[in-house]
Amino acid sequence: MEVSVFGIRHHGPGSARSLRAALERLRPDAVLVEGPPEAGAVLELAASGGMRPPVALLTYVPDEPRRATFHPLAVFSPEWQAITYGLAGGVPVRFIDLPAANALAAGGHERAAPLREDPLGQLAAAAGYDDAERWWEDVVEQRLDGQSRFAAIAEAMAALRAQAPEPDAGEARREAAMRQGIRQARRDGAGRVAVVCGAWHAPALATLPAARADAALLKGLARVKVAVTWVPWSMSRLALASGYGAGIASPGWYHHLFSAPDNVVPRWLTRVAALLRAEGLPASTASVIDAVRLAETLAALRGRPLAGLEELDEAAQAVLTGGSSLPMALVHERLTVGEAIGAVPEETPMVPLAQDLARRQRRLRLKPDAAVRELDLDLRRPLDLDRSHLLHRLLLLGVDWGEQRQALGKAGTFHELWRLAWRPELAVGLIEAGMWGTTVADAAAARARHATRDAADLAALTALVERCLLADLPDAIGEVMRALADRVALDGDVAHLMQALPPLARVLRYGNVRRTDTGAVTAIVDGMVVRVCIGLPPACAALDDDAAAAMLERVAAVHGALALLDRPDLRARWQAALTQLGDQAGLHGLVAGRCCRLLLDAGAVEPAEAARRLGRALSAAEEPDHAAAWVEGFLSGSGLLLLHDQTLLSLLDRWLVNLPAGRFPGLLPLLRRTFSTFTEPERRQLGERVGHLGHLGRPGRAVADAAAEGLDHALAEAALPVVGLLLGAGDQEGGR
Repeated sequence: MEVSVFGIRHHGPGSARSLRAALERLRPDAVLVEGPPEAGAVLELAASGGMRPPVALLTYVPDEPRRATFHPLAVFSPEWQAITYGLAGGVPVRFIDLPAANALAAGGHERAAPLREDPLGQLAAAAGYDDAERWWEDVVEQRLDGQSRFAAIAEAMAALRAQAPEPDAGEARREAAMRQGIRQARRDGAGRVAVVCGAWHAPALATLPAARADAALLKGLARVKVAVTWVPWSMSRLALASGYGAGIASPGWYHHLFSAPDNVVPRWLTRVAALLRAEGLPASTASVIDAVRLAETLAALRGRPLAGLEELDEAAQAVLTGGSSLPMALVHERLTVGEAIGAVPEETPMVPLAQDLARRQRRLRLKPDAAVRELDLDLRRPLDLDRSHLLHRLLLLGVDWGEQRQALGKAGTFHELWRLAWRPELAVGLIEAGMWGTTVADAAAARARHATRDAADLAALTALVERCLLADLPDAIGEVMRALADRVALDGDVAHLMQALPPLARVLRYGNVRRTDTGAVTAIVDGMVVRVCIGLPPACAALDDDAAAAMLERVAAVHGALALLDRPDLRARWQAALTQLGDQAGLHGLVAGRCCRLLLDAGAVEPAEAARRLGRALSAAEEPDHAAAWVEGFLSGSGLLLLHDQTLLSLLDRWLVNLPAGRFPGLLPLLRRTFSTFTEPERRQLGERVGHLGHLGRPGRAVADAAAEGLDHALAEAALPVVGLLLGAGDQEGGR
């Protein structure tokens, strides 16, 4: 038997081209490829018209889908070329690596055992290169002469292995399994056998020692039941180390290297120019010619056989983008890496849940795509509403194909904004979710019912109610609502009730748009609002700074939630509770100030009353720390109130000027935090207004002048520009 071992680099276009030519010359009787033997069950699908690389072989443990491995393949992968050569010519093709049943039983480590030292790095150093990837590309991947270098690669690897330590147990078992596969091909009567494996393994497979030693290495290995299928892969995922551990930084460039019949450099820069023109950037034919000349000149100066990606990027940036690096980021994303995602034929084995999702994707015209896609759904349209239901159901199942974005303005009432990007590893998420049901709807409902029993607190349960209604899961919502009603009845913690209200308010606000039944939610919300309003004052007694900050967030969240609802009765009850709370003796200033601001914004308190409360909080009878906290609660988030109410601004200014000596430095961090939440224009205008307060009856500049007695004016003048910047006043005089 004649055995020809071809040591290749996974995902190497030069290796793939040379291998295909070598196979056509050899015309083997059997092709053996490094890969899990179980994949032979789905190997024939590689010849199907519906198969489009990049794809990956997925092997997993059905009972534990997280125990899985991917073996990605692109059209420029040597393994893919070997497989398609054999299938097209009727030559038997087999995988000969260690079975996935053994590798996954060992945790998958058998595939990923790292080499103690990078063999390519050693060879590159010997050739005078400081970059192993660049050396390999110059020697193998970018050579277009078609000459075979497999003998030279095998010789180099044999020399390196002779000096390397003995292989570890995982590597030894893998190579023993490959040799056993070669022996099996000989027993099956193959005369000429082609073996395709990673270059490092080539010397270990060139000769066959006694079979007994290999059998002993493989005897007694643990096994698990595995399943195998094909899944779509993407160019961006090829750029990450996975499966073979052979991630590549530029899969789009490698695809171009393999597929371009000639004129590799001009064709690439033409594609770059076309991309730039599509984005509205100028890129003329003359510029492309100049860029080609520059790239080839750079390659010649550096002694490279062909202009590589580094030279092409430098030439494109210098000539086509006018030196700007921003368009080059687009070139990297769209061309160097690429956005293509593969496809598998419909007859590919899939779990029932994945099959149902594929049917729904076709019906709803939501094609999985590796590129990020923005989707604006108008929930008044039945098609878009069904799309929304599907995306929310997938989120419940942990398959985050879509990420929901916030919709602003009036359209936010009936619009949903999504960002979609299909990632190949979501295939594993679908397999995992298959335990909940055979359709997306049934699985999401079952997952929601299970989450109901596991909900840690009331807030988690109300969030689940919202997710079920968004996903339109009538089979689950009844059980979830019963659990919610029971939990609300038993939970007397006001903080828990306040955290739970906002999701339910959103359900009531947008339920009509989504045509969902929210009657049960209305009754629960009514009861929760009553209990929150009654329990809020006692819950706010004796708060420290951290507890006050947490309560502030909850109060603001409830206030915003009730503002969504067209329920004057609930808002009136809530405003009465805020009024009672704001008058409560001993209330933390942060909460008291926020209560006053919320009531003022809602029109429940007149500006004069708000000024009276602020004046009382800033009076000499109050501790400065309490006053500063009150100001923070009252003003945090917006400075417009001070800009439009001269009385409030004067009160605050007078309080600051009259602070006891030594207290201002201690309060400065808190005040700075408050004013930092204002926009830059607000801060600038406030600085201008404060500068003119002296003309409105306050001592103004006289106070500043008195305070400045004894100062070193030269030093003070030097600091004025910095102070002006801090106050947002630019080059204008501060006024005090």
